[in-house]
Amino acid sequence: MRLLMLVLSLVLGVVPLLGVGWIVASGMIKLWPPSATVDGLFMSLILLSLAACFLLNAFWELRDQGFLPTKAAAAPKAPAGKAV
Repeated sequence: MRLLMLVLSLVLGVVPLLGVGWIVASGMIKLWPPSATVDGLFMSLILLSLAACFLLNAFWELRDQGFLPTKAAAAPKAPAGKAV
């Protein structure tokens, strides 16, 4: 079940990026000379936000399943009131 969530998050994170590519390819946003329509600008912002949410979820799933290394836990400190 968790693997399915990971795959869905990755797919739903990449699809909005393809939409942004389509917006750039169709000319609603031009890189040179810099210009953009209001529709292209706001649609690309919405799609980038969706992609960020799903890809962040995929990152968390990868980390929880142990595919990504995590920081080592810090050693417990001695209580501040006692001197050894």
